[in-house]
Amino acid sequence: MTPGGEPSFTETDGPALDDATALHLLRDGVMEVAGRLVEATNMTLYCTIRNGRHSAACVYKPVRGERPLWDFPDGTLAAREVAAYEVAAVTGWRIVPPTVYRDGPFGPGMVQLWIDTDPEADPVALMRSSNPALRRMAVFDAVVNNADRKGGHLLPLTDGHVYGVDHGVCFAVQDKLRTVLWQWRGKSLSREAVSVLKRLEREIDKGRLGRRLRELLIPAEVVATRDRVRRLMESGVHPHPSEDWPAIPWPPV
Repeated sequence: MTPGGEPSFTETDGPALDDATALHLLRDGVMEVAGRLVEATNMTLYCTIRNGRHSAACVYKPVRGERPLWDFPDGTLAAREVAAYEVAAVTGWRIVPPTVYRDGPFGPGMVQLWIDTDPEADPVALMRSSNPALRRMAVFDAVVNNADRKGGHLLPLTDGHVYGVDHGVCFAVQDKLRTVLWQWRGKSLSREAVSVLKRLEREIDKGRLGRRLRELLIPAEVVATRDRVRRLMESGVHPHPSEDWPAIPWPPV
């Protein structure tokens, strides 16, 4: 099993739920802690969640369990995870599993759906591949300034789709992009990516996304996100690694 989820999942006694129903379950369902993911750096709890006849498994990361970081303000990682989902939702690429910020058994925190990944997938081969889902994720990571895109944060499904999780160290004002997805550095952005970037710019400036980001991040981080979108459109290419910041997280997987 791997932490995460997808916009639709199987309910206990019926057909797959749509995204709106999934988010409603995450926000309002009753959570019960079933265990802890001990390999995670911060407190990460595996839970079940139920609301009437709908139920699912989820990951719960309470703010009180966040380890202080020197380069990110204390107590902000859960909100950054939710902000990443909000950006991903606007792209339409299904990059981040449905994620909400809510109160839980150990106080407020991030709650995200959990899915099982393809047991036959090779994480090293995946992160080195030219999978189109990963190219979209590389664009997304550049937008949110992901400082920790490890191979282990990629969730491959049996149908070929790939989700990304663990976005707590995103949205810094300074350039902190660290990723294993540099396959497309310097290559022209796809038409699809340019279209998505234009949508993101509109939504940050005048739409719901901008309002949500201002609720979850500080104003300078929202402005920096919009500016990264604009720089990507102006350059027309995938970014190169920074010379002032390690290009690949450690460990990479």
